[in-house]
Amino acid sequence: MKTSAFSTLDAAGVESIRNTKTARLDMSSGRLEKNAVRVTQDSYGPEVNTRGSGKINLSILAPNGEITAATDRIRFNTTDTRTDFSEVTYFLTANSPEEFFELIRDGVQRYGISAESAEEWIDSTKADPTSKSDFSITPGTGTGLTVNYDLRFDGSKDTQVIIVHVLPAA
Repeated sequence: MKTSAFSTLDAAGVESIRNTKTARLDMSSGRLEKNAVRVTQDSYGPEVNTRGSGKINLSILAPNGEITAATDRIRFNTTDTRTDFSEVTYFLTANSPEEFFELIRDGVQRYGISAESAEEWIDSTKADPTSKSDFSITPGTGTGLTVNYDLRFDGSKDTQVIIVHVLPAA
């Protein structure tokens, strides 16, 4: 039985996320503490993967707002000596360059990611749509967390990927 509006990352919690396709994490303090998500202090955290079975509606409550996404993979990074997670990573996908550019611009608006950095990258990619690019846009901190968009673009592929890194407040 669930006792909180927030997801846990123990075996039952991960199974619930996979089944309901919903994950809600509380980083309103600026951190995601291991004990708050029911994992042991020496745990490295799970990877939640629903590729092939639908996307997870992810919601991360931040100190100043909320980070939301539809993703099929969420990772939690830490060490066995940290009491919190050093990073939550998820993946956004787009099926066209235009959709990809819209995802980037959405991150600019919602999370304070550098508009200048984003638009320069978009312009250069539009100028050479068959290019390949790995680029990390200057992160945003508008939510009180650091949100970094790590772009993976390959004009020869149908699906483009943004690896989103959410880091604790500084």
